[in-house]
Amino acid sequence: MHTPASPRSIGIDQFNYPLPDEQIAQYPLEERDAARLLVYKAGNLEEHTYRDLPELLPTGYTLVFNKTKVVQARLALKKPTGGQIELFCLEPAPRYPDITTAMLETGSVEWICLVGGANKWKSGQALELTAAGGFRLEARMQEKLNGAWQIAFSWAPTHFSFAEVLELAGQVPIPPYLKRAADQSDSRRYQTVYAEAEGSVAAPTAGLHFTESLLNRLAEKNIATEKLILHVGAGTFQPVKADTMEGHEMHAEFIEVEAATIERLLQKRGKIISVGTTSLRTLETIYWMGVKAHYLPAASLTALSLEQWEVYDTWMQQAVPVEDALKALLNWMNTHQTTRLLCKTKILLAPGYQMQMVEGLITNFHQPQSTLLLLVAAAIGEDWKKLYQYALDNQFRFLSYGDGSLLWCKK
Repeated sequence: MHTPASPRSIGIDQFNYPLPDEQIAQYPLEERDAARLLVYKAGNLEEHTYRDLPELLPTGYTLVFNKTKVVQARLALKKPTGGQIELFCLEPAPRYPDITTAMLETGSVEWICLVGGANKWKSGQALELTAAGGFRLEARMQEKLNGAWQIAFSWAPTHFSFAEVLELAGQVPIPPYLKRAADQSDSRRYQTVYAEAEGSVAAPTAGLHFTESLLNRLAEKNIATEKLILHVGAGTFQPVKADTMEGHEMHAEFIEVEAATIERLLQKRGKIISVGTTSLRTLETIYWMGVKAHYLPAASLTALSLEQWEVYDTWMQQAVPVEDALKALLNWMNTHQTTRLLCKTKILLAPGYQMQMVEGLITNFHQPQSTLLLLVAAAIGEDWKKLYQYALDNQFRFLSYGDGSLLWCKK
């Protein structure tokens, strides 16, 4: 049995809308913060730009950013016969504790990859890629894992880390719906100005609109900023193919949050705005981890991590105030002598869910029939249709390089 609030029975066809190709932004605007911003509050819509944010946000609020950095995750290697196979590096093999550890491996590493033309890659055959300075990368197929493959990479010179290998030999993994090859400008523009922690295969796109100048103006308005990490996986591009959400599996993604960040968020509760859906999913995850720590103070980190449905099935009925949840999580971290949370989340935010940590969300316009559109509907209810229709009618630019919205969540 699951509770009536569970989104399992939601039909994804309810979250469809016609998106003309000409409204999908193929490239970003020349100036990041010149992008349009559609502001939604209690049913009302106003047009602004990102440059207006310091005037739109109340003094004393906190913006929470995802400081993940997109890695050049596409690798084009050649077979001995000369044919090309493309590998899309998704995440490290299960034996690595986190993305950072795997990124720092030298000489060799194992990675889960999507393989373009896997049926043309013979068992035991090594793929190769060479680059300037005598660099050589080799890839061997190990095993098939749920639609992807575990690949063993090795390279020379061996002193390079895998992060450096991707920087040297990889290509920017721009979204597939752009239907074009990445160019030199993408390596700079498909990255936020505050990106630090390498590990994402997609940008936290709401943050692409922020500039150093805009961040400085926000600080002058006494609007604080906090940073956390969710390494975005390829699941962000996965359309929901099942008729109902029960048949859709959320991919686990690594999150990383410092205890000091949680302490400051505790002081700012009720005045938090998430920059992007990835930041939001991380914030809501730490709330529910805190709820679990409140009831299960001796739980392991694995037990605190969130699966796709458990908030709806179990913890929603045992919710506690945000203050109690965050204090319980900090106590758990103190007891376990750790200053950061490093784990995975599968949380699904969809209609039936009530935001716990945030008052508002800054986000782009998302694909039809996507889990990100379900998240928007969870934030503002059925008015998502009004928001998107206005954006379509008024020629807003959609998806990763497009315009955005500031959504004040329904109470």
